[in-house]
Amino acid sequence: MKSGISLVLLWLVSLTVQAQLSVDLAAFSKKNGATARVDKEKLEVSWPVQGADRGKIIISLAENTPLFTSIQLSHNRRYQVIATELQPEFVLTIGKRDLISQNGWNIFFDKVPNKPFKSYRVGMSNRKVEVSSVGSRTKITVGGLQAADFNGNLEVTLYHGSPLLNIAAVLATKTDSTAIVYDAGLVSEKPAWQRVGWSATNKQYQSTLVSAADTSRNQAVKYRTILGESAGGSLAVFPAPHQYFYPLDEAFNLKFVWFGSKYRKVLPGYGLGIRQDLYGDKRYVPWFNAPPGTAQRLNFYCLLGTGKAEPLLDEVKRYTHQDTYAQLPGYKTMASHFHNEYVMNVMLPGKEAAGTPEFVRVFKSLGLDIVHLGEFHYTAHPKGPDEQRLREMAALFELCQKSSDKDFLLLPGEEPNEFLGGHWLELFPKPVYWVMAKKPGTPFVQENTTYGRVYHVGDKTEMLKLLEAENGLAWTAHARTKGSTGYPDAYKNEAFFKSDHFMGAAWKALPADLSQPRLGKRTLDLLDDFNNWGVRKHIIAEADLFTVNFENEMYAHLNVNYLPLSTLPDFKTGWQPVVDVLKKGSFFSSTGEVLIPQFTVNGKGAGETVTLQNPAKTTVEFTLNWTFPMAFAEIISGDGQKVYRQQVDLLKTTAFGKQAFHVSADLTNRKWVRLEAWDVAANGAFTQTVYLTE
Repeated sequence: MKSGISLVLLWLVSLTVQAQLSVDLAAFSKKNGATARVDKEKLEVSWPVQGADRGKIIISLAENTPLFTSIQLSHNRRYQVIATELQPEFVLTIGKRDLISQNGWNIFFDKVPNKPFKSYRVGMSNRKVEVSSVGSRTKITVGGLQAADFNGNLEVTLYHGSPLLNIAAVLATKTDSTAIVYDAGLVSEKPAWQRVGWSATNKQYQSTLVSAADTSRNQAVKYRTILGESAGGSLAVFPAPHQYFYPLDEAFNLKFVWFGSKYRKVLPGYGLGIRQDLYGDKRYVPWFNAPPGTAQRLNFYCLLGTGKAEPLLDEVKRYTHQDTYAQLPGYKTMASHFHNEYVMNVMLPGKEAAGTPEFVRVFKSLGLDIVHLGEFHYTAHPKGPDEQRLREMAALFELCQKSSDKDFLLLPGEEPNEFLGGHWLELFPKPVYWVMAKKPGTPFVQENTTYGRVYHVGDKTEMLKLLEAENGLAWTAHARTKGSTGYPDAYKNEAFFKSDHFMGAAWKALPADLSQPRLGKRTLDLLDDFNNWGVRKHIIAEADLFTVNFENEMYAHLNVNYLPLSTLPDFKTGWQPVVDVLKKGSFFSSTGEVLIPQFTVNGKGAGETVTLQNPAKTTVEFTLNWTFPMAFAEIISGDGQKVYRQQVDLLKTTAFGKQAFHVSADLTNRKWVRLEAWDVAANGAFTQTVYLTE
């Protein structure tokens, strides 16, 4: 009998030792306020949330059991169990990237779902766990994960100072020419929730009772969030607000969340989570790049609450300023490049209804002060006949004037795509009538009895002449991709490009790559090339979208420029101050969650030149405002040949902060410098350039 008891005890001790050995705590520290302990086959990790309250996650170390035994949040120092027996699940869909026909990984004109693809449930093969402390975060790594030829680990990141966590399947493949998309969520054998809730696209909160028999359904929502509510509290699941949305022409709301049983007939049990429509807007659908060897972060966020789901949604909305662009004293917000085609589709056919057009109301609801259109995109008559072209332009000017007021400025603009090469946009400081064709004998400028001064442009030389005559600006749209593949590089030696009336290019999160800690690397690299070429060019954020309405998922696909303007120009007197700011390059651009209200190098701001007396000890000062915890800022400089990066570690930041930074930088032999700042969800902001002399 005694020997039997001894064997049982030895077996229990062996299990405990195995569990402890499967958890690596070497990189964990209690100094940042977190705790971690192993108890038999459970790992319990807690982190400080706010005041004395804490979050807690209990992880099962036993194979073939739900990973999250319990997720808890304390209120008045007493833990409430929000959910139990949850498994993080991912569905990875793998397709083929076209790297041959156009411009490699920068391609947009790819229709991935029109080629063979396959979806896989990501599997977990073991419960080896590492807990590490990284600044104000605690990271729990669980390995390994597999889906087809993708392999990696699960990472759970707990953000101290808030009940926020990120769950990511970090996977890589060795296969070239791969494009991916993913769905994800939390699943349990039996429903962990009493109710599921969401915001309808009209901002009205909706909820439904949960039943295990409910077949999963895809839901169109506002704020990209689905919430589970239990007796102990609530949990919100939502994606990174911009990174999760690969570029499309249309910002359609494609039902980006799901809930119910047996999702896609792939995931067992009842769950809720985020999703993508594999066919996108059914135009060009490029998905995400997944180059060989890159760690693709298939991730989603969870926010915990001890109360009902509806007030928790209000907390989620804070991370994107309620899907608006925050007002910043001394700045006006500006968005650019919209092909809404209201003139051609509504005004001229006589379909205009009374009141403010919906697309204008959408822009205003987003907190935008200035919107620059890109009308007549292959829908109108840019080359004439003259009377038709001028009538279309007059309607555009009328639309913009009627839609503008003391709080909002709608600017006429086009994407002409004539004369220069590739695609490009223009902006004049007032209404300008011009025709993109010139018959022999037609003068460059003439007076029209109805429309006044009218220009006829026949080539790139006359296009530059028009920009100079009317103090306008032009810049490359979607540089180095789409219809601008090869541009502006192909015309960098042209007189029009070298002119200060050619501003530079436009930035957008295109292509999409989940391994990148920032968005829009393509154009940020171009800005560095501009600087090393020795030309003073700037980058404006662009949306490049078509339909604009309240049903759409606008915020995910938008970006914004913050222009240092104390007042908004009046449409009737012109918007020269807007053009002047863009021409100087004194603005910054953002996804909305990260702001850079102040940036100087030895006292000089973006667009200015500073003489460095002691380049080795240059002072870079900047202020950041943020919602999600920050990841890093980067001081980027160049010497005319190389690009240099000095990273400022922001891993100790917590959610919803503001901080002034004073950084010493060695800028010896550098000719320019600029700043970027990015948060943990790849939301960010970037400045224009400060130019250096010694």
